[in-house]
Amino acid sequence: MARGALIGGIALILGSFSPPALAQQGPVLDRGSVISAVLTIDSERLFLESAFGRRVAKEIEEKGAELTAENRRIEAELEAEEKQLTELRGTLSAEEFRALANAFDEKVQKTRQAQAAKGRAINDLLGKEREVFLKAAAPVLEQLMRDADAGVILERRSVFVSSTAIEITDNAIQLLDETLGSGSD
Repeated sequence: MARGALIGGIALILGSFSPPALAQQGPVLDRGSVISAVLTIDSERLFLESAFGRRVAKEIEEKGAELTAENRRIEAELEAEEKQLTELRGTLSAEEFRALANAFDEKVQKTRQAQAAKGRAINDLLGKEREVFLKAAAPVLEQLMRDADAGVILERRSVFVSSTAIEITDNAIQLLDETLGSGSD
Protein backbone atom coordinates (compact mmCIF):
# COMPACT_ATOMS: atom_id res chain seq x y z
CA MET A 1 0.00 0.00 0.00
CA ALA A 2 2.79 2.42 0.90
CA ARG A 3 4.60 1.49 -2.29
CA GLY A 4 1.45 2.27 -4.35
CA ALA A 5 1.18 5.70 -2.69
CA LEU A 6 4.86 6.35 -3.38
CA ILE A 7 4.52 5.44 -7.06
CA GLY A 8 1.34 7.52 -7.30
CA GLY A 9 3.15 10.49 -5.72
CA ILE A 10 6.07 10.16 -8.16
CA ALA A 11 3.67 9.93 -11.08
CA LEU A 12 1.88 13.07 -9.86
CA ILE A 13 5.17 14.95 -9.54
CA LEU A 14 6.39 13.78 -12.97
CA GLY A 15 3.05 14.57 -14.54
CA SER A 16 3.27 18.18 -13.42
CA PHE A 17 6.91 18.55 -14.48
CA SER A 18 7.56 20.61 -17.60
CA PRO A 19 10.86 19.80 -19.30
CA PRO A 20 13.09 22.90 -19.65
CA ALA A 21 13.19 22.64 -23.45
CA LEU A 22 9.43 23.01 -23.63
CA ALA A 23 9.27 25.75 -21.02
CA GLN A 24 11.63 28.10 -22.90
CA GLN A 25 10.47 31.40 -24.35
CA GLY A 26 9.72 31.47 -28.06
CA PRO A 27 7.00 30.18 -30.31
CA VAL A 28 4.74 27.68 -28.71
CA LEU A 29 4.47 24.46 -30.65
CA ASP A 30 0.90 23.33 -30.20
CA ARG A 31 1.21 19.64 -30.94
CA GLY A 32 -1.64 18.50 -28.76
CA SER A 33 -0.80 15.49 -26.66
CA VAL A 34 1.54 13.97 -29.25
CA ILE A 35 5.16 13.71 -28.15
CA SER A 36 7.42 12.80 -31.02
CA ALA A 37 11.11 12.83 -31.80
CA VAL A 38 10.09 13.39 -35.41
CA LEU A 39 8.57 16.57 -36.85
CA THR A 40 7.45 17.25 -40.40
CA ILE A 41 7.58 20.39 -42.51
CA ASP A 42 6.41 21.40 -45.97
CA SER A 43 9.55 23.09 -47.25
CA GLU A 44 7.86 24.44 -50.38
CA ARG A 45 5.15 26.12 -48.33
CA LEU A 46 7.74 27.24 -45.80
CA PHE A 47 9.56 29.17 -48.53
CA LEU A 48 6.57 30.46 -50.48
CA GLU A 49 4.51 31.61 -47.49
CA SER A 50 7.34 33.19 -45.52
CA ALA A 51 8.00 36.92 -45.88
CA PHE A 52 11.36 36.00 -47.39
CA GLY A 53 9.77 33.73 -50.00
CA ARG A 54 7.01 36.23 -50.81
CA ARG A 55 9.66 38.91 -51.43
CA VAL A 56 11.63 36.59 -53.70
CA ALA A 57 8.49 35.53 -55.58
CA LYS A 58 7.57 39.17 -56.14
CA GLU A 59 11.06 40.01 -57.41
CA ILE A 60 11.10 36.99 -59.71
CA GLU A 61 7.62 37.86 -61.00
CA GLU A 62 8.71 41.45 -61.70
CA LYS A 63 11.87 40.32 -63.50
CA GLY A 64 9.82 37.79 -65.49
CA ALA A 65 7.31 40.47 -66.48
CA GLU A 66 10.16 42.77 -67.57
CA LEU A 67 11.66 39.98 -69.66
CA THR A 68 8.29 39.17 -71.22
CA ALA A 69 7.75 42.83 -72.14
CA GLU A 70 11.26 43.01 -73.57
CA ASN A 71 10.67 39.83 -75.56
CA ARG A 72 7.45 41.25 -77.03
CA ARG A 73 9.19 44.50 -77.96
CA ILE A 74 12.06 42.62 -79.62
CA GLU A 75 9.61 40.33 -81.40
CA ALA A 76 7.76 43.34 -82.83
CA GLU A 77 11.05 44.90 -83.97
CA LEU A 78 12.17 41.67 -85.61
CA GLU A 79 8.82 41.22 -87.35
CA ALA A 80 9.06 44.78 -88.73
CA GLU A 81 12.62 44.13 -89.89
CA GLU A 82 11.56 40.86 -91.51
CA LYS A 83 8.73 42.65 -93.32
CA GLN A 84 11.17 45.27 -94.65
CA LEU A 85 13.52 42.53 -95.76
CA THR A 86 10.68 40.78 -97.58
CA GLU A 87 9.74 44.03 -99.33
CA LEU A 88 13.36 44.50 -100.47
CA ARG A 89 13.49 41.02 -101.96
CA GLY A 90 12.20 42.13 -105.35
CA THR A 91 14.65 45.04 -105.62
CA LEU A 92 17.84 43.14 -104.75
CA SER A 93 19.91 40.54 -106.48
CA ALA A 94 19.71 37.01 -105.11
CA GLU A 95 23.19 37.32 -103.56
CA GLU A 96 22.42 40.67 -101.92
CA PHE A 97 19.13 39.38 -100.54
CA ARG A 98 20.72 36.13 -99.31
CA ALA A 99 23.43 38.11 -97.47
CA LEU A 100 20.78 40.31 -95.78
CA ALA A 101 18.59 37.29 -94.98
CA ASN A 102 21.55 35.39 -93.48
CA ALA A 103 22.50 38.41 -91.38
CA PHE A 104 18.90 38.71 -90.20
CA ASP A 105 18.74 34.99 -89.31
CA GLU A 106 21.99 35.30 -87.37
CA LYS A 107 20.61 38.32 -85.50
CA VAL A 108 17.44 36.38 -84.64
CA GLN A 109 19.45 33.41 -83.33
CA LYS A 110 21.71 35.64 -81.19
CA THR A 111 18.68 37.47 -79.83
CA ARG A 112 16.98 34.18 -78.92
CA GLN A 113 20.10 32.97 -77.15
CA ALA A 114 20.49 36.24 -75.24
CA GLN A 115 16.84 36.25 -74.13
CA ALA A 116 16.99 32.57 -73.16
CA ALA A 117 20.09 33.33 -71.07
CA LYS A 118 18.16 36.09 -69.30
CA GLY A 119 15.38 33.61 -68.53
CA ARG A 120 17.89 31.12 -67.14
CA ALA A 121 19.43 33.88 -65.03
CA ILE A 122 16.04 34.57 -63.47
CA ASN A 123 15.63 30.86 -62.68
CA ASP A 124 19.17 30.77 -61.28
CA LEU A 125 18.35 33.75 -59.07
CA LEU A 126 15.37 31.84 -57.65
CA GLY A 127 17.62 28.87 -56.89
CA LYS A 128 20.23 31.08 -55.23
CA GLU A 129 17.61 32.84 -53.13
CA ARG A 130 16.25 29.45 -52.00
CA GLU A 131 19.75 28.44 -50.93
CA VAL A 132 20.18 31.69 -48.97
CA PHE A 133 16.79 31.12 -47.36
CA LEU A 134 17.55 27.53 -46.36
CA LYS A 135 20.91 28.52 -44.86
CA ALA A 136 19.28 31.33 -42.91
CA ALA A 137 16.35 29.11 -41.89
CA ALA A 138 18.51 26.24 -40.58
CA PRO A 139 19.19 27.75 -37.13
CA VAL A 140 15.53 28.71 -36.76
CA LEU A 141 14.40 25.18 -37.64
CA GLU A 142 17.00 23.71 -35.28
CA GLN A 143 15.61 25.90 -32.50
CA LEU A 144 12.08 24.69 -33.22
CA MET A 145 13.34 21.12 -33.16
CA ARG A 146 15.08 21.67 -29.80
CA ASP A 147 12.00 23.43 -28.37
CA ALA A 148 9.91 20.42 -29.32
CA ASP A 149 12.53 18.01 -27.96
CA ALA A 150 12.63 16.36 -31.38
CA GLY A 151 15.57 14.74 -33.10
CA VAL A 152 14.69 15.24 -36.75
CA ILE A 153 12.51 17.26 -39.11
CA LEU A 154 11.38 15.41 -42.23
CA GLU A 155 9.94 16.75 -45.46
CA ARG A 156 6.17 16.29 -45.21
CA ARG A 157 5.85 15.10 -48.81
CA SER A 158 8.33 12.28 -48.07
CA VAL A 159 6.22 10.92 -45.23
CA PHE A 160 3.47 8.49 -46.19
CA VAL A 161 1.22 9.07 -43.15
CA SER A 162 1.73 11.17 -40.04
CA SER A 163 -0.18 12.97 -37.36
CA THR A 164 -0.86 16.62 -38.09
CA ALA A 165 0.37 17.31 -34.56
CA ILE A 166 3.99 16.84 -35.68
CA GLU A 167 3.62 19.24 -38.65
CA ILE A 168 5.38 22.50 -37.78
CA THR A 169 5.27 24.52 -41.03
CA ASP A 170 3.02 27.25 -39.63
CA ASN A 171 5.19 27.62 -36.52
CA ALA A 172 8.33 27.73 -38.66
CA ILE A 173 6.89 30.39 -40.98
CA GLN A 174 5.91 32.54 -38.00
CA LEU A 175 9.34 32.27 -36.41
CA LEU A 176 11.16 32.82 -39.70
CA ASP A 177 9.12 35.95 -40.37
CA GLU A 178 10.03 37.22 -36.90
CA THR A 179 13.69 36.28 -37.29
CA LEU A 180 14.50 36.85 -40.98
CA GLY A 181 11.71 39.07 -42.18
CA SER A 182 11.81 39.44 -45.96
CA GLY A 183 15.57 38.97 -46.05
CA SER A 184 15.97 42.14 -48.11
CA ASP A 185 18.52 43.69 -45.74
